[in-house]
Amino acid sequence: MNNTKPSVIDLFCGCGGFSLGAELAGFRSLVAIDIEPTLQSSFGKNFPSSKPVQADVSDINRADWSLLIGDKRPDGIIGGPPCQGFSRIGKRSKDDPRNTLIHHFYRHVNLLQPKFFVMENVEGLLDEDNIGVLEAAIGTVSHRYTVLGPFVVNAADFGAATNRRRTLVVGYDPNELALEQRLFDQVAVEIRATVRDAISDLPSPVPRNPRDKSDFGWANYKINSIATSEYARSLRELPPDGLGWSSAIEHLSSGTVSGMFQTCHTPTVQNRYRSIPNGTSDPISKSYRLSWNGQCPTIRAGTGSEKGAFQAVRPLHPSEPRVITVREAARMQAFPDWFIFHPTVWHSFRMIGNSVSPSVSFGVLSAIFKNLGHDEITRDQLKRRAA
Repeated sequence: MNNTKPSVIDLFCGCGGFSLGAELAGFRSLVAIDIEPTLQSSFGKNFPSSKPVQADVSDINRADWSLLIGDKRPDGIIGGPPCQGFSRIGKRSKDDPRNTLIHHFYRHVNLLQPKFFVMENVEGLLDEDNIGVLEAAIGTVSHRYTVLGPFVVNAADFGAATNRRRTLVVGYDPNELALEQRLFDQVAVEIRATVRDAISDLPSPVPRNPRDKSDFGWANYKINSIATSEYARSLRELPPDGLGWSSAIEHLSSGTVSGMFQTCHTPTVQNRYRSIPNGTSDPISKSYRLSWNGQCPTIRAGTGSEKGAFQAVRPLHPSEPRVITVREAARMQAFPDWFIFHPTVWHSFRMIGNSVSPSVSFGVLSAIFKNLGHDEITRDQLKRRAA
């Protein structure tokens, strides 16, 4: 483990989309916390040098941090507090207890006093009924941090093959570094990735062996990879040192990828899906039929067992009469193929739907990394740049 890298703490980490972008940008994910063991279940495999902790962020205090990281000051705090109470999809409630978790994100910023923080949430957080919650939380740290945002970004502008709009708030200690919002605009791609770029090289879905509960749905890539896009080739690469599960790396090295379990549809449903034009939705399931040359809409997470175990609607494959696989969904979000999720398809889709797109976290944190820890920049220069 490289202890010389700047470190981040990931609150509400889920499967690790935020930490992945941070690691690829040059940071070290020091500690990652989530209350739900299922969503965090693969974190330790994908990030073997990090410390995943199953805990309620609202219960963690200064003494707990002393046990977790000693007297170390993390360079950054990143996280996406649960957003269901603010989402424009489904039933939202001002009284949803998860809404208070935004305040706990900023409470930990005050406790640990990092050099910067990045918070992600749904666009609905900016609605009139919700913005006050965010403004009050930001107000608790504004005495120490210069705050950029809230502003809205789209994962498609950061290179992912999905239109996924999210709210970001970035804060930095002006005595440590200087940031401007335009730095994050500069990482936008010129040409958006398409569904074809993302999934055309992936194999057909495979059936599940009901007796094997630990299978991650491995399948061999298509033999003909001539048409593989640059987007797909980058996601098929092996992970950098210190990242990835050894078993997944072995599979990938032999041309095998996870997350390819099929979803069984009745002949009637298959015939109906076959008739749905690209770019439209099935009137019964509401599943949206992807277009090869378009982007995927936002992939929804659904809910956990405590909220009824609701499965979110999944997009339909552009040319086959079925919903997309876990790996196809992961590709839309720009997760690399070495990254594993869960043996259960439903849980895997929840992981992906809840996650920050790694393309967004990489873009934002790369911009911060480039402005962090340069010895030649004096504090006077920082003050002038921040002015």
